[in-house]
Amino acid sequence: MTDLQKSPLHDRHVALGAKMGDFGGWDMPIQYAGVLQEHTAVREDVGVFDVSHLGKGVVRGPGAVDFVNDRLTNDLRRIGPGQAQYTLCCDATGGVVDDLIQYVRSEDEVFLIPNAANSSQVVARLAADATGGITVEDLHTTLAVIAVQGPHSAELVAALGLPVSHDYMAFTHAEWKGRPVVVCRTGYTGELGFELLPRWNDAGELWDAILAAGAVPCGLGARDTLRTEMGYPLHGQDLSLEITPVQARAGWAVGWAKERFWGREALLAERETGPRRLLWGLEALDRGIPRAHMTVLRDRAPVGEVTSGTFSPTRKVGIGLALLDPSVAEGDELVVDVRGRTTPVRVVKPPFVPSRVR
Repeated sequence: MTDLQKSPLHDRHVALGAKMGDFGGWDMPIQYAGVLQEHTAVREDVGVFDVSHLGKGVVRGPGAVDFVNDRLTNDLRRIGPGQAQYTLCCDATGGVVDDLIQYVRSEDEVFLIPNAANSSQVVARLAADATGGITVEDLHTTLAVIAVQGPHSAELVAALGLPVSHDYMAFTHAEWKGRPVVVCRTGYTGELGFELLPRWNDAGELWDAILAAGAVPCGLGARDTLRTEMGYPLHGQDLSLEITPVQARAGWAVGWAKERFWGREALLAERETGPRRLLWGLEALDRGIPRAHMTVLRDRAPVGEVTSGTFSPTRKVGIGLALLDPSVAEGDELVVDVRGRTTPVRVVKPPFVPSRVR
């Protein structure tokens, strides 16, 4: 634990009695009062997460948008300045190095938020290709990220004097007590929400103000149950160097008409021939709970593996994501080997609960 990196809010989490744990090489809060209570706060009211472990990077220079667009999968020409977009960084085989959000500040500046464990890889890959005045800078510990999520999040953020009227997947630069804060209409919970990016050393006072305004502090345990209910992928489980966007049904985040992006040829070939497995949702038909790496069977023969699984606090049932044989169809009833006991499951299309992000 001594080698783990710490967020600027670490001491505050400890003071609140948070259960801490290793997440992507960072000592982060897993839960405070409990995952169920924190999950419910986000679905019904407003919760706040410290996700400062997420990476941050910026690409600057003449034609920065085109530079990034020629390397990451999604088509940045679908959006403009002040807008954000989910995208993927793939390798030559089509495997996913990371999934991330890209923010267009101008034609000559793109801001990136990768996952914590993969941030340095994404920055390094882009930097290695940089020419013609393009620079790539790692800002991992320059900015913090505080996610305010839930149906009442707009009221809370507005009460702090910050803007809330921008659209989903848009962002704006603002000030709080004279200090710069980027206010993003983004999140990973399926609820109305905002991700606030203050400077690293300004994060503590902003966090305190959010808690004082009534937000429930939430750990990464609740973040995981919330994202699983939405069917959102977690890199390293539902996406990886071995799991392509085609297999993970993330083809919507690929600009197929673009002439260039990392992994293009491999992904086009896989889409043409059809993937050898596809990501589906699983809903338990008894009290069992699917968990990552459990085998999925049909007539006692393996047809896939669970990639993510949990108990859904909203639905009160076990749910999961699984990579399954292409012969499997929606509505099929299969079984999951839960430590030697079979749990019946139904194949469904996520999300498991309706999205309310818009």
